[in-house]
Amino acid sequence: MLAKIGQSTALTIKPIEGIANLSRRGVLAGAASLVLGALLPAPPTRAQPVGPVKPGTRVPAFLVIGKDGSFKILSPFVEGGQGINTGMAQMIGEELDVDPARFAVECAPPGPDYAVINGLRMTGGSFSTRSSYMLMRRLGATARDLLMRAAATRLNVRPDSLATDDGQVVHAASGRRLAYGDLADDAMKLAPTEDVMLRDPATFRWLGKPVPRLDVRAKSTGKAIYAIDQKVEGMLYAAVQHAPHLGTEATAIANEAALKAMPGIHGVHRLPGAIAITANSWYRARKAAEAAEVAWSAPPANGFGAIAADYSSPRMLAALKASTAQAITAEKEGDAEAAFAKAAKVVEADYDAPYLAHGQLEPPSSIARFNADGSLELWLPNQMPELFQSVAAETAGLPQEKVILHSPMLGGFFGRHFVYGPGNPFQQAILLAKETGKPVKVLWSREEEFKRDALRPLSFSRFRGAIGADGKPTAIQVRTVGEGPLGRYFGVGANGGVDSSAVEGIVEKPYAIPNRAMEYVRFPHPVTIAFWRSVGHSMNDYFYEAFFDEMADAGKQDPFRLRMELLKDKPRHRQLLETVAAMSGGWKRGPYDAEGGKRARGVAMASPFGSETATIAEVSLDGAEIKVHDLWIAFDPGSIVNPAIVKSQVESAAALGLSATLFEELVYDGGLRQSHNFDDYPILSRASMPQVHVEIVESGAPMGGVGEPGLPGVPPAVVNAVAALTGRRIRSLPLSKAKFSS
Repeated sequence: MLAKIGQSTALTIKPIEGIANLSRRGVLAGAASLVLGALLPAPPTRAQPVGPVKPGTRVPAFLVIGKDGSFKILSPFVEGGQGINTGMAQMIGEELDVDPARFAVECAPPGPDYAVINGLRMTGGSFSTRSSYMLMRRLGATARDLLMRAAATRLNVRPDSLATDDGQVVHAASGRRLAYGDLADDAMKLAPTEDVMLRDPATFRWLGKPVPRLDVRAKSTGKAIYAIDQKVEGMLYAAVQHAPHLGTEATAIANEAALKAMPGIHGVHRLPGAIAITANSWYRARKAAEAAEVAWSAPPANGFGAIAADYSSPRMLAALKASTAQAITAEKEGDAEAAFAKAAKVVEADYDAPYLAHGQLEPPSSIARFNADGSLELWLPNQMPELFQSVAAETAGLPQEKVILHSPMLGGFFGRHFVYGPGNPFQQAILLAKETGKPVKVLWSREEEFKRDALRPLSFSRFRGAIGADGKPTAIQVRTVGEGPLGRYFGVGANGGVDSSAVEGIVEKPYAIPNRAMEYVRFPHPVTIAFWRSVGHSMNDYFYEAFFDEMADAGKQDPFRLRMELLKDKPRHRQLLETVAAMSGGWKRGPYDAEGGKRARGVAMASPFGSETATIAEVSLDGAEIKVHDLWIAFDPGSIVNPAIVKSQVESAAALGLSATLFEELVYDGGLRQSHNFDDYPILSRASMPQVHVEIVESGAPMGGVGEPGLPGVPPAVVNAVAALTGRRIRSLPLSKAKFSS
């Protein structure tokens, strides 16, 4: 199961300056002594293993130990600011007995070893840590066991007389020590123990502790390499001008000759839905692309099968509201119709949320190079390496194994880096590299990114609530009309099923409302939709939790106490509510007097990605605008790896959730997006950022996600606080659309 690489057997590849993770063999070259890998790659591609591979079972595919005392992890996941590289080092290091600070972590190349999420490889859905926790611990423990058995043979002692200490095997009785790297030749000849023992959590030194992030120094000193930084020898730069209407094509370029005569220009190119300029610098390519006088084909006049000339966000929302299509049952419990028939009061409300851009700091870019051996090499930001490899192979007309993919650190995550067709530049880079015969780097300007970014879907749900004579809700009905990304890109809900990404946050809520009838109508969007941080939860928990407060008000119930009562059989959820109330100094709704005037609070719960949250927001009116002063979030992910990373992830998710609540909206009008850059797509500013207080509650439940769950509770908590303060129910985000009066 183990294989040896040394100076005499490894092919050393000198990376081009500025390129990280050039190839797996390049990673291993030179100093590596012990390679925990079953098969070594034949350059330039990684060889595919023979026979079936159970993902995550082969320690060698994940871990490299060098003679120089270095340790490298080839991670199945992409680092995009969420801290997964540090988490991987903690999980493996804990069991291997190596300080996590000693690890270098890189994204592994495509391959079946890394399909560790239900047969898929993906960085998203807050799955990375929870899907790999036990797997990575076993990998580390297996490697430690091999090294200890090799040491026992060399020292002629019993294995149980040995211990380890941060990369060394120690024989306490004789005082002898052997470094892990020096044991490689012997360790690689041993068969791994299948049921290796794991450490008792009571003895953990790094797991569950706030270990400093591995990437902080590189990021803070400007040494971190992102896709936007990467270069390959002899490459051209390309800038694009996309068609103003998605689905239309360039018919003529009036000043093509003048563009070609501009300094440094290599060529003018036509691409699907765009024109591109290649040049010896991106600045020159961009200036030419901006100067191009392009005539485009006309879009359809109307309809929703494509982005028509009259397409707009209001027209799309009106179509969702007016849909009378037969719905699919998403959740059903009890007899809702009977409950409504005898209700003391019925509450009805329509909720909607707009299209949202990802707004990442790093605009998308990709490098494509065709090599002399016929292979295609790509450097591109992504969250699913194998999927991008497959689509790239189809684009280039090559077998998948002829595509070499490098996955750099992401300069922003948020669900932006999946295959979104026209929402990604990598296929443009492939086509341009094939046409020019040179490596090409395509970089979208901020304006072109806003023009083609795949969007969180515009969403709509219609609610009805039945209130009993005691003021408690007896039934709830919801009709959700729209489309989710899981349905579009992964076929979830095909053949008449429910797209879970369209209804999550509305179905399976924990409250003991006895009669529930949730239904879903698929209404495809003509725009390119996307995953967005917390996906359907990002709007649906806002819809549901805000309407919950409407039902509480209709029954003259305090919304916090009503939640507590309807969760009397859910101790995990009640504990979160009690915790968040205590964090905020005790629940009070308001309005109440505070510094600067009146304030009020709202509460909300969410159950995203296997975790649970309770959120309280405190707001006031600052002139005609809503000011959020504090967010208190009690967060239960079951168990954790690194509390500092968990806290920062919840804080950042809360900031993004608040940004969407207060400001963000991408509007279509006349078939065109009305936002072109951050000047007309406002996001949360420093002045609008509240204090965020996070308390982690480890309930011991199965480990849940961390990166996204902090977001969904923020919009409803804020909106519920606004309702308490102003008496107005905001059923359409963002709040900046509403007009308030002090």
